[in-house]
Amino acid sequence: MKTNLPLAVAAFFAMTSASFAQSPKYSADVPDSVTTPDEVETYSLGTLEFFDGMPSDDTVQKLYDNLDLIRATTAFLDGIPVAAIQGFVNGFRSTGLEVNQVTMTETLMDARSIWLTANTTTIYVTSIVDSSNGPVVIEVPPGILALMDDAEFTYVADFGPLGPDKGKGGKYLLLPPKYDGEIPDGYHVLRSKTYYHWFLGRMSPDENGDTTEAVKTVKEYMNIYPLSQADNPPDEVFMNLSGVRHNTVHANNIEFFYEVNEAVQREPEDAFNPELLGKFAAVGIKKGEPFEPDERMTRILTEAAAIANGTARTITYAGRDPEVYFYDDRQWNSPFQRQSYQFLENGARVLDDRTYFHYMATGITPAMTSPPVGSGSVYAMTARDIDGNYLDGSKTYRVDLPGPVPAKNFWSFMMYSGQTRSMLETDMKSAGIDSKKQGIKANEDGGYSVFVGPEAPAGWENNWVQTIPGKSFNMMFRLYGPLEQWFDKSWRPGDFVLVE
Repeated sequence: MKTNLPLAVAAFFAMTSASFAQSPKYSADVPDSVTTPDEVETYSLGTLEFFDGMPSDDTVQKLYDNLDLIRATTAFLDGIPVAAIQGFVNGFRSTGLEVNQVTMTETLMDARSIWLTANTTTIYVTSIVDSSNGPVVIEVPPGILALMDDAEFTYVADFGPLGPDKGKGGKYLLLPPKYDGEIPDGYHVLRSKTYYHWFLGRMSPDENGDTTEAVKTVKEYMNIYPLSQADNPPDEVFMNLSGVRHNTVHANNIEFFYEVNEAVQREPEDAFNPELLGKFAAVGIKKGEPFEPDERMTRILTEAAAIANGTARTITYAGRDPEVYFYDDRQWNSPFQRQSYQFLENGARVLDDRTYFHYMATGITPAMTSPPVGSGSVYAMTARDIDGNYLDGSKTYRVDLPGPVPAKNFWSFMMYSGQTRSMLETDMKSAGIDSKKQGIKANEDGGYSVFVGPEAPAGWENNWVQTIPGKSFNMMFRLYGPLEQWFDKSWRPGDFVLVE
């Protein structure tokens, strides 16, 4: 049967209109959860005003200021890895070093250099490797233990025993992002999404602490140069950074955002993930555009840097997550407790772990989370004594390492400033102590007692690390060549106990 569509449609609308006329008011059918009252009281922003859901001019300004503050604070916290690499770029630049040149601490490091978690027992071999002009050859010496991270502090490669050269040394070829040219034979090939990279290598002094032979080996084999010069490689330029005062730590004020901007302008537009670039863009950092915050945004960025810096320090020194602690009855902790160099747990990024690591340490490699038994190194940090109080440079503490200490090679303590997160500068050049120190005294069980304070306790001068009254500090405990007792936690270092 045919239907008269115009009449049917008219009948439908007639019924619908009658139904609406008899129904309750529209607003009565809307649940409270999807509406906004005319006034909303908030803890952080006070009263927010609306006209039937529409924000007032004053509320609009208040909420945009808050949104920009949130975005800027997040950009700081999530941008720390980028700024940390830029800190090294700026620090090396201040010494006159150019990209693809090599630095060495030929007579070891001391506290005059501001580096995160550096130590005084290792010869550091470092470089900012730049592939923006084409593929770069990196020749590494035998015996070096090294890694490379990109401009976002993302892991690229290991060199040495944990790399494809297996500790014998060799030639690596770093390709620029999206490189599609010819790749010659004879190289271990590395691919990366950024132009700038942080090469961090370590060489060990001999058993007497002499660095001469190790430095000679590096100078004989180490070279970084463009692939275009592979047929006639130039001589490498080496700079000795031992005793050279310079700062490689990113800014903790509004200058942080200018450091990030430099990295964004230099790197390819897709070098960093879109989410991170979106956070940078939200505060005015955009590829190809000048970063020129106005008076309002300068005020917000200044406040955001202060809040984010304080937040990073809180995460690092006052962690609330029990999972970062090695033991349920000790203060020793680490951002790598989840055994992931990418800070992942069940597929989710643990943001506080990432902030903790990059705020206080440097150099990412899978080997840092769970090295093979008897090789590599492991790290534990604390800024507190056995009672949970911050370590205070005006007081004296004792920490006991039961014997035997599970280290195939050696153990060490290094002291870092609560301000710079770099070695605390005292009258002691070493800023720490290790089991190779001449004259260090062992206990009867083969373990050690270490004293930390302004003055050495009588009889323990060789087991003492100097502090500065009025200065905070944290301690990094390292095992080089950790043994099974460390991993199964059948051996535990003591906490710092106040002795006066």
